[in-house]
Amino acid sequence: MAFDTRLLTGVGVLAAVTEAGNFARAAEMLGLTPSGVSRAVARLEARVGVRLFDRNPREVSLTEEGRRFHAQVMPLLAGLDEAAAEAAGAAAIVRGRLRVSVDPWFARMVLASSLQQFLVRYPLLSVDFSTSNYREEMMAGIDVAVRFGPPDESSLIARKLLETPILTVAAPAYLDRHGEPRSPHDLVHHEALLFRDPQTGLPFPWEFHRGGEIVEVKVSGRLVLDDPSVAVSACVAGQGVFQSLAIGLAPFLARGELVQVLPEWSEELYPLYAYHPSRHLPPAKVRAFLDFIQEVARNEASSCRH
Repeated sequence: MAFDTRLLTGVGVLAAVTEAGNFARAAEMLGLTPSGVSRAVARLEARVGVRLFDRNPREVSLTEEGRRFHAQVMPLLAGLDEAAAEAAGAAAIVRGRLRVSVDPWFARMVLASSLQQFLVRYPLLSVDFSTSNYREEMMAGIDVAVRFGPPDESSLIARKLLETPILTVAAPAYLDRHGEPRSPHDLVHHEALLFRDPQTGLPFPWEFHRGGEIVEVKVSGRLVLDDPSVAVSACVAGQGVFQSLAIGLAPFLARGELVQVLPEWSEELYPLYAYHPSRHLPPAKVRAFLDFIQEVARNEASSCRH
């Protein structure tokens, strides 16, 4: 069957418009005129039979159908780029632009301080870095995604980076005012800082694990957060008790800004995974980033145990 080369051209234009945000900037990226970009998009929409973009005078945005189409074709474009690199004998060279989407907790508490080391290691590589803890369409236009929690069933390749304990912490000033809980059930009388589960929109339930025993406590609090740095800052300020991933907390515990509460009930572990599209051979830039974050994660996990 003859291949429609205009379809491939249209997909390339789709990717450029999605990245640029409007036809004019996409035209500059592609060396075309805005009208040429508009015609290419119109031909692609006619070819696939759906409207891919919502248009207004200042910007364009993907429709729901467009987002799904974009998520499906971007790995194919990356595969073509990979095949071209391999044919040119450059598969082992880490270069180009890497698009990553990283859970905010891991990004801010751990990875951000190490990114310079990664860029120094690979001087021909640039990184387009975003933070998100949502999973819907997390690979749209993304080479690697990093998320906490068990992996979903999907066609993506998932690599476990670490398992981090769940700690219950509070500021010394808070405990001076309200007393230190002696059992998990004592926390019903304390002000809890609640953290929103991005999958459900509801606060994470509080569980305590010890020797195979699991106790769930229905805590309450007036503050619900979805940003890790804000949650830790509020806890340090004495706003309440916080149940947190251990990863990233070592400096606060070492400085005495936070103390662990109920340490004998902290055997729960929560995993962190990296995801990338399923391909026979991921691009060198993806393999390099996966190896690097595995290295960073292991170092951080080691510090949590000491």
